[in-house]
Amino acid sequence: MFKGLTDKSETAMSELVPEPRPKPTVPMKPVGMNPNLLGYIGIDTIIEQMRKKTMKTGFDFNIMVVGQSGLGKSTLVNTLFKSQVSRKSTGLNRDGKIPKTIEIKAISHVIEEGGVKMKLTVIDTPGFGDQINNENCLRPLDLEFMKHLSKVVNIIPVIAKADTMTVEEKIEFKQRVRKELEVNGIEFYPQKEFDDDLEDKTENDKIRQESMPFAVVGSDKEYQVNAKRVLGRKTPWGIVEVENSAHCEFSLLRDFVIRTHLQDLKEVTHNIHYETYRAKRLNENGGLPPVCAETEELRDSNI
Repeated sequence: MFKGLTDKSETAMSELVPEPRPKPTVPMKPVGMNPNLLGYIGIDTIIEQMRKKTMKTGFDFNIMVVGQSGLGKSTLVNTLFKSQVSRKSTGLNRDGKIPKTIEIKAISHVIEEGGVKMKLTVIDTPGFGDQINNENCLRPLDLEFMKHLSKVVNIIPVIAKADTMTVEEKIEFKQRVRKELEVNGIEFYPQKEFDDDLEDKTENDKIRQESMPFAVVGSDKEYQVNAKRVLGRKTPWGIVEVENSAHCEFSLLRDFVIRTHLQDLKEVTHNIHYETYRAKRLNENGGLPPVCAETEELRDSNI
């Protein structure tokens, strides 16, 4: 009965609704296409870019030496970087002696090696604990100081003048120091929680369990040993060679600080210690300040 009306309605609607267009055909990727044929992008050049920038601008490294007078802190730093960079080298008075003071001194030098420049700042603590007599023990002052320092810097414990100990005494003293640090909750670098992978953990575990604290001897004097010049200390029984691993662990300390962990030391300082300190100070001041370009520039200049 409504067939005619229905046919007309269907005809009218078909005129209003356009026919669906066929979807464009997407060309299939050839099977087994070599991704190298798509063209070279250049992502791998970022390493070379970073190297060039570092060569131009150089980088900064700050090191603080803490310990009582006479331990050889200045000599150790000079030996470590094979340069006259300590307060001992720059702070002599007319009599050739270092002035007695308890003021913290920071001395900066630019060291260049292989075209790479490094601004080295040595922070000395002259007169540290000179008024306290705690001979033949791991002094309470050292422990208390390290408790505070471990929260803001990377601590690397060192046993100075290791040539005054027998092999047995050195091993026993190293074990005692590690035990004291553990009992007092003092973390030293490299911290276990910052190991990135299994390879780092294996390497750092060996350092933590065997090398720490490094038993070292420092000297800026050269002696003739077996037809070659070596840094060493002259004793009644012979020459203690600073860079001979059979005599002391100075070479292990130098390789650890400079050749294998220097960049990681900088990153842990910046990403962990500085950011923790920054967050603490912001919380003490009642919250975050407004972020602006000037604030960021100031922060970067202070790192």
